[in-house]
Amino acid sequence: MTHRVYGMSFAKLYPVYLAKVERKGRSKADLDAVLFWLTGHDADSLERVMAEGLDLERFFAEAPALNPARVQVTGVICGVRIEEIAEPVMREIRILDKLVDELAKGRPLAKVLRQG
Repeated sequence: MTHRVYGMSFAKLYPVYLAKVERKGRSKADLDAVLFWLTGHDADSLERVMAEGLDLERFFAEAPALNPARVQVTGVICGVRIEEIAEPVMREIRILDKLVDELAKGRPLAKVLRQG
């Protein structure tokens, strides 16, 4: 059974993430760096995703190259432990949520991207 959040357009979610990180003093470039790291998108392909209105399920399914280091993203988000989420799409969504949350909380970008 598909969870209703899967059908949400990534283009509608992006401004929510952007507002969250900007309220905390982070930039669009920081958010985009997180998205590029996680999905393998670049500025052009991310723009196409938003223009096409891809939903979250397709956003992750059609990502150019999901980063294998994303398995290092662990912990609790929205009251659920990421590493215990069995449904693949929901796990990817929660990984993205966790990365955005870490960025908004002021964690250094290199640490958010699991680079040190």
